[in-house]
Amino acid sequence: MLQHLSELMHREMSSGIVVASLVRLVLAAILGGIIGLERELKHKPAGLRTNMFICFGAALFTILSDALAGQHTGDHTRIAAQIIPGIGFIGAGSILHTRGLTTGLTTAATLFVVASVGMAAGGGLYLTAAFATGAIVAALIALGHLEVTFNLKVLLVCYEVTVTNEAEVSTEVNRILEPAHRMMQNIFSANAGDHIRLQFDVEGKRREQEQLLRHLQQSKVFGSVASLGLVDRE
Repeated sequence: MLQHLSELMHREMSSGIVVASLVRLVLAAILGGIIGLERELKHKPAGLRTNMFICFGAALFTILSDALAGQHTGDHTRIAAQIIPGIGFIGAGSILHTRGLTTGLTTAATLFVVASVGMAAGGGLYLTAAFATGAIVAALIALGHLEVTFNLKVLLVCYEVTVTNEAEVSTEVNRILEPAHRMMQNIFSANAGDHIRLQFDVEGKRREQEQLLRHLQQSKVFGSVASLGLVDRE
């Protein structure tokens, strides 16, 4: 039994098909990991492991689609064709719609193109897969910065203010937001003994957020004002 198994493995390895398949799978794992690392560093829900597994899985299904069809004289694209609706199902699960806001679109789109990179690697299109990975990473890094730098993207920023009288804080913040027709979102407060801490989110473009922070800091009602950074809603 063991000898028969050993002969089968030796025959399969000597054919060269296994070596080519392993190279494609390793490449898919590396390329998916590169994209996933960028997502992981930005603390996205679909990070390193998710993107690596999807890219690896898409490559493996592509290889199996061709190999199994060759053995059984079937359709070489039958299994691979099911990758697209499968990834669409995963991507749909990453999109959330709450309070009129849609989040997770970039995550879903990234998963979709990562699967295509895996299919390219699984199909032996090494340069195509590598080029696509570079383009995806460049777009994720560069375009996000450009949107913020050129004041194109509406950002959701979290602020924290401290006051001694909780009744005054809402009135003062709303007074500052009124000229820009903005409203506080996701409001949380905590009693720290000698003062009240209030956290809230506000929508606005980069310049509007900078102006809002200055107005909050100029107010005499607040003991301290701090911007806690962007709230992720891709």
